Amino acid sequence: MEFGSFMEFHTRPGQSQSEAFREGFAHIDQAESLGLDGVWMAESHFNPQRSVLSAPLVLGAAIAGRTSRIKIGTAVHVIPLGNPLRMAEEAATLDQVSQGRFEYGVGRSGFQGSYEGYGIAYGESRERFYEYLQIIRHAWASDTFSYEGEFYSYEDVCLTPKPYQRPHPPFRIAATTTDTFSVLGRLGYPIFVGVRGLGASQVAEQVALYEQAWKDAGHEGPIDVSLRIPVYVGESERDAVTLPENSFMKQFRRLGSQLAASATRAGADPREERTERSAQLAQIGWDEVRKEKVAVGTPDMVAAQLAKLRDTLSLSGVVAELNAGEEIPAHKIESSLELFCKEVMPALR
Repeated sequence: MEFGSFMEFHTRPGQSQSEAFREGFAHIDQAESLGLDGVWMAESHFNPQRSVLSAPLVLGAAIAGRTSRIKIGTAVHVIPLGNPLRMAEEAATLDQVSQGRFEYGVGRSGFQGSYEGYGIAYGESRERFYEYLQIIRHAWASDTFSYEGEFYSYEDVCLTPKPYQRPHPPFRIAATTTDTFSVLGRLGYPIFVGVRGLGASQVAEQVALYEQAWKDAGHEGPIDVSLRIPVYVGESERDAVTLPENSFMKQFRRLGSQLAASATRAGADPREERTERSAQLAQIGWDEVRKEKVAVGTPDMVAAQLAKLRDTLSLSGVVAELNAGEEIPAHKIESSLELFCKEVMPALR
């Protein structure tokens, strides 16, 4: 099992954007010193009340310069928002700067707002995503390459620099819709999963489809599934169960509202079942959330919860969202991270 921290470089009420960057970097410094395996950067646009992390590859280079050991990942880089060849150059540069500590988590985002802000049709996001993924892989693996696609075409170009890792950094792709699991299993990509919109048992069924497609395609080795999940570790059960409730529930209520609002906007895909998932989240309470959508408690409690999810979802990694909802005090995040690294991780190795 590998363990990481999900980073949004969140903003707090009354906090300046400069302070948000300082708090984020302090968290990364602590994670490096405590032996956490990796930090995973989200990508957020046009949402100053929540995050300043709109340029994950730039921040990744800054992280590489102040650390020497920790892995640097994106969770996820929304590749349909840019030029795929430019993204391949910048991601390869980050892999060089970090000397091979980069893992490229990519996705297309479940919400239309970023696409609307950039003037890109969300209805094209799925097709763009798979085309861009092919382009980036070809650009990294070949000295020169040509490509003709629906959105981009290139003739005899040589991407420079090539990545430090050959033929390229590991990819990891966000999977949410059921049909996506089978596609990614057939293609042989490691995946990110979540248990926010669906329960663990439902996600386990999706992972089973991914594993079957992986085996049917003849890929060697075990499947590679990493879970993003809100985590809070406290010294006492009472503190650990009560302190994160408002912040974590804010995250679930916000997700429900976003799903409901996005269901009727341009480009929404009926296969994503946004209305159904929104209705489920609108009715959910803290007790139900605690059962399988978060991991909160003392170190022993959190280790037990994550062990159960590991076995249910065939996990190879956990990415802990330590400030879901942005309202956990900074000093509490520090203590939660320390307990997570010193007591939870060793119990699950």
